[in-house]
Amino acid sequence: MKIRPIPEYQKYGSVVFPNFEAGVACLREVAKQRCAPASIRLMDNEQFQFGHALKPQVSSIFTNFVEGLKKFYITKFKGFDPHQLVVATLLFEGDRERVLQHEKQVYDIAATFGGLAAGEDNGQRGYILTFVIAYLRDLGMDYYVVAESFETSVPWDRVLDLCRNVKERINRECKERGVQFQPLTSCRVTQTYDTGACVYFYFAFNYRGLADPVHTYERVEHAAREEILANGGSLSHHHGVGKLRKEWMKESISSLGVGMLQSVKDYVDPDNIFGNRNLL
Repeated sequence: MKIRPIPEYQKYGSVVFPNFEAGVACLREVAKQRCAPASIRLMDNEQFQFGHALKPQVSSIFTNFVEGLKKFYITKFKGFDPHQLVVATLLFEGDRERVLQHEKQVYDIAATFGGLAAGEDNGQRGYILTFVIAYLRDLGMDYYVVAESFETSVPWDRVLDLCRNVKERINRECKERGVQFQPLTSCRVTQTYDTGACVYFYFAFNYRGLADPVHTYERVEHAAREEILANGGSLSHHHGVGKLRKEWMKESISSLGVGMLQSVKDYVDPDNIFGNRNLL
């Protein structure tokens, strides 16, 4: 367990980029310079639009006017395509002086990749979306929508290919398995490291007309994991392996790796009491 002092100062932020490629390039540079804030997350366009749709309506004429000006500036004056732009949410923590210096450093890097500062409110709202999604998943069941998330880690040079190919695979699998409506597929880069990043996927589809929605979901998720591995992603970043992913263990860590885990398991838990069949 790590215990840290409560930060003296905390500040949210956000940056809008013209496209996902520019956003990923920025996060890679932030990781390279080892100046990542307490949190930095890049949402793709689908996730941005989804979050925007959940934005509460405001009754203030002035607020609506300001929001309209912001949209005009980004889409008309700067030329960002609403169907391509992406947003990174930021959280800085520490003493006030250090946070302000850190903030400037990150925004300066973002500017070199075409990023525009988008304000504190949008940054904080982006993190709220993370918590809301879990409740929306339960609500969706009442409207014939099944949804889930999964994650992976991947080297920087494979992030773009992996994100594109996994989303395309999900869309293709849903269509081939009789899903009548366009599924929601989105991703975000949610953790940065020297050599790569954690990518988090969300997908959802309407299961009206399907004889066995659970089976369809299982096959779609299975195909998505296969696509992740084919594109250089890991079996898991932090969700773990467990029963759902253990079939790929040998492929991921080799027979020798599985044998080492089995030896530890046999010695520590010879009666197989803990985590029965979760991994081995």
